[in-house]
Amino acid sequence: MPLTILVVDDDPGTRLAISDYLEMAGYSVITAADGQQGLDMVETYRPHLMVTDIVMPRMNGYQLVRSVRQHPSFRLLPVIFLTERNKTEERIQGYQSGADLYLPKPFELQELGAAIRNLLERSQMIQSEYRLSQEEGLRPQTTATAIVEKLDFPFHLTQREQEVLVMLTHGLSNAQIGSQLHLSPRTVEKYVSNLLRKTETNNRAELVGYAMKHRLVE
Repeated sequence: MPLTILVVDDDPGTRLAISDYLEMAGYSVITAADGQQGLDMVETYRPHLMVTDIVMPRMNGYQLVRSVRQHPSFRLLPVIFLTERNKTEERIQGYQSGADLYLPKPFELQELGAAIRNLLERSQMIQSEYRLSQEEGLRPQTTATAIVEKLDFPFHLTQREQEVLVMLTHGLSNAQIGSQLHLSPRTVEKYVSNLLRKTETNNRAELVGYAMKHRLVE
């Protein structure tokens, strides 16, 4: 069965353009005209990835992603923000809400397609690793003590980086991690940036996949 992508945007032209392109690429596409409808469709259809605008009626994109991340089943759902709001502070807010990627409008459909393929590949890999760990009788843990000894890695993680990494693998947003570790979301973002740099990964999905593949967490 084709993977399902949810496109949430209040502009009909944008929804149609993205839907046509993705359907031609072999995906199954569902659409929503605002954040509240998007949240309902996430719960009903359980898509494999979501592309969403930020400025929308009833519920904006930030609120939508935060609401999605509150559901344990959707904490690792890949999310792309596609929006005209591309100032630095707005991008930071987007990542703090739990988005994996932030693409500014106007955009190229080919770039969006490449980003979607990348995130879906990482997401499928993470799910495969998780299923494998269950089959082997392993169970995820929720504390920093879940960090296993790392051998022959060309980098060292601090205790705080290890704690942040564990929480990332459980799908927590920057705000949620900061609340548990008593850090500001901006400080958490700095730790996430350090982890991306040390592991040479490009986004949170890749980072989580890397951590699980190399048994940095259990």
